[in-house]
Amino acid sequence: MSGGVDSSVTASLLKEQGYQVIGAMMRFWPDDKRVDTFDSCCSPDAAYEARRVAEQVGVPFYLLDYREQFQRHIVGPFLDEYARGRTPNPCVNCNTKVKFDELVKKAKMLGCRYVATGHYVKRVENAQGEVEFWRGDDPRKDQTYFLWGTPRDALPYILFPVGELEKPRVREIAAERGLLTAQKPESQNICFVPGKVQDFVAEHLPASQGFIREIATGEVVGEHLGTQFYTLGQKKGLGLYQSHRVRHVVHLDPATDTVWVGDYEDCLWTGLRATNANYLLDLPELPTDLEVQVRYRTAPVKARVLRADEQGFELEFAEPQFAVAPGQSAVLYAGPRLLGGGLIADHARELPALT
Repeated sequence: MSGGVDSSVTASLLKEQGYQVIGAMMRFWPDDKRVDTFDSCCSPDAAYEARRVAEQVGVPFYLLDYREQFQRHIVGPFLDEYARGRTPNPCVNCNTKVKFDELVKKAKMLGCRYVATGHYVKRVENAQGEVEFWRGDDPRKDQTYFLWGTPRDALPYILFPVGELEKPRVREIAAERGLLTAQKPESQNICFVPGKVQDFVAEHLPASQGFIREIATGEVVGEHLGTQFYTLGQKKGLGLYQSHRVRHVVHLDPATDTVWVGDYEDCLWTGLRATNANYLLDLPELPTDLEVQVRYRTAPVKARVLRADEQGFELEFAEPQFAVAPGQSAVLYAGPRLLGGGLIADHARELPALT
């Protein structure tokens, strides 16, 4: 239970369906919690609200201490990725390493049959009795993108009671039952980051000045204060010497403190390589033609699998894609079914010699 409406309704529906329900919230915030962090979700106030909802529903509530795991699995790798010139997605790590790995193991130890959450994901049992994850019925809220790293052996132990509902209906159910979170706003920001991500990164990673260079020629066209402050595809705020020229960030190289820029076409990827793969089906069953989603808020695109093994995969897009960001997730689908995913790796391209 997060203190939000989705998990509140999840607990209520399960109780009405006859399950013996235990409410639990994972504590992530440290004792020295900074102002404006862990406020929209996973906060002390949210824990209070979750406890009150548990009382309304009539289930016990426990606050579980996962501070150490959160720092190890989420905050540390988040900063490490930026230091490498990559763009991480901490919510994927949180679901993969904490919620649907360590929490599922804890639930089994406590004698619980399932872990249920308020994610907008559908749990489907196929003809062989195997559990699959499918996109939620509300396309605006589908959250399968964040769950590609779920250990496959954990799938049978996870329930998604709101996966077949649309968000307005979830709020209606909460209001009908008088749950105090019925109109609570949704959380949008990264929970442990106060303000802008760039400011948070600047506080934790030392600035290292360098040059901005043309990808085609190696020519120096500007200067920067740190590769961690740029993202692939970016064209505003570059501060180039020739400011009238439209340039996009094409590649980040922290090893040489270089930001590479180029034309729009230089940002087009014809395919991608992914590492740290996780599959939710037997690898031989992975279709050659499938769909891949490279950002949470973008539509999936058709792609062909050129190579796939336990470590990673390589895809060719049906149409070139703009500014695919290393460190983000490449999530694989067959229609609505989630097949797995991996972390997007850098382009393997030759760069001009530095002079």
